[in-house]
Amino acid sequence: MATDSVAVQLTGIEKRFPGVIANHDVNLTVRTGTIHAIVGENGAGKSTLMKTLYGMHQPEAGTITVFGEQKVFRSPSDAIAAGIGMVHQHFMLADNLTVLENIILGYEPTKGGRIQYGEARTKLLQIMTQSGTHVDLDAPVSDLGVGQRQRVEILKVLFRGARILILDEPTAVLVPQEVDELFSNLHRLVDDGATIIFISHKLDEVLTVSDDITVIRAGTTVAEVQPKEVTRLKLAELMVGSELPSPHGRASEVGTLVRLQLDHITVAGPGDKHALDDVSFEIREGEVLGIAGVEGNGQFELCETIIGLIKPLSGTLAMEGENITHTSPHHRLMNGLSYIPFDRHREGLLLEAPLWENTLLGRDGDPQFLKGPFINATAAKADSRQVIDQFDVRTPSELVPAYALSGGNQQKLLVGRELSSHPRVLIAAHPTRGVDVGAQAAIWEKLRAARDAGLAVLLISADLEEVIGLSDRILVMFDGCINAHLTPAEATPELLGTYMTGGVQEVAS
Repeated sequence: MATDSVAVQLTGIEKRFPGVIANHDVNLTVRTGTIHAIVGENGAGKSTLMKTLYGMHQPEAGTITVFGEQKVFRSPSDAIAAGIGMVHQHFMLADNLTVLENIILGYEPTKGGRIQYGEARTKLLQIMTQSGTHVDLDAPVSDLGVGQRQRVEILKVLFRGARILILDEPTAVLVPQEVDELFSNLHRLVDDGATIIFISHKLDEVLTVSDDITVIRAGTTVAEVQPKEVTRLKLAELMVGSELPSPHGRASEVGTLVRLQLDHITVAGPGDKHALDDVSFEIREGEVLGIAGVEGNGQFELCETIIGLIKPLSGTLAMEGENITHTSPHHRLMNGLSYIPFDRHREGLLLEAPLWENTLLGRDGDPQFLKGPFINATAAKADSRQVIDQFDVRTPSELVPAYALSGGNQQKLLVGRELSSHPRVLIAAHPTRGVDVGAQAAIWEKLRAARDAGLAVLLISADLEEVIGLSDRILVMFDGCINAHLTPAEATPELLGTYMTGGVQEVAS
């Protein structure tokens, strides 16, 4: 691979938003034919910088040079024309279309006004062979798991002729085996002449796969290092000024009171399949029950059933002995159930609304936020400021719209809102997804403190170290069923990954 030339050179980049300087005097040099990692705290400006390179917004100052030629990108189309493609953390796919239709959408080869599907298929088969990234071109995207969806996104940018690929948190929702496959494919792309830039919070992976690392702190570059020069502790210190945290903490004392119980829950799925098939478990006070599984194996339906958005075909749910199988979501929320959802954008936040309205979501029936029949905005804003302070949400004020926050700060606001309602049962789906190591440690500590106070937590996470470190018991979901019961002492990421991919069907231990 050619590493003696420069694929991307960013010099003195500055980007401002109202009340926020996202990037200031940022410099980045990416060598051709390498894998270049960008790390930093939430709100440090990593995604902003990459969106500037991708033409999603324009800098107030600085220059962008691609393969030795200075560029001004007014839109992603300009960046794509220059050979740059970006795979976002939140995939941008149309579920009602096939893989082939998604990949060519907006870039359809045509002849005489007709789309040349055969030509597109031939080109894609060649790309898949060269890159090692394979997926069924005729499958509906709605049927794909998260790992396959990511492959579709990568194939989209390759189909458009990208020679420089930007990947935002590419391993956030992958199991270990899928991570290994992704990294193998990335090395294959590099060997074929591509250049990879990726944002990640997983420092072990950064040190394993990257050729060069740029550290961004508070909107500017603070270090450029090579993996062989640093340990993960040193890298964490460069990022956040402290040692790398670990989810493994003090042991909990599980109580006797059953906070949440599911008995033989079955939920309808697509066609004749069941999204959940005879699922039973219980969570006691002061206990964290971890659920490991590749996304798309029933975890989402499990959460939606518990909060009351999906009605089961059979089985019962109970909270502290009360049958809640047929009660409304509002009844459940008002009686101590809380939910950190899978997708903060689609399910957790109103992006256009100010932060104080977002911290009020789901709590607007609480008497402390009411003045007669109306919302007490003064009380709601004061509560929002408290959440912002306690969870270190980096923002000028509670009046800022949610979309102005970085992804990690949005997540901290969301976690803070749910824990501030003092629930008895918390469903936590990927509670630290997209947050930096410092924020991750803070969220872990808040969850432990709430657990120690008697909270029952259902933890769903793609971070297997997090599942093992925080949980008192671990269940593995595959194809809508519980196919393994493990203790943290016997669980390893490799063993969990085997169960998660259906490698072993029988119950362990």
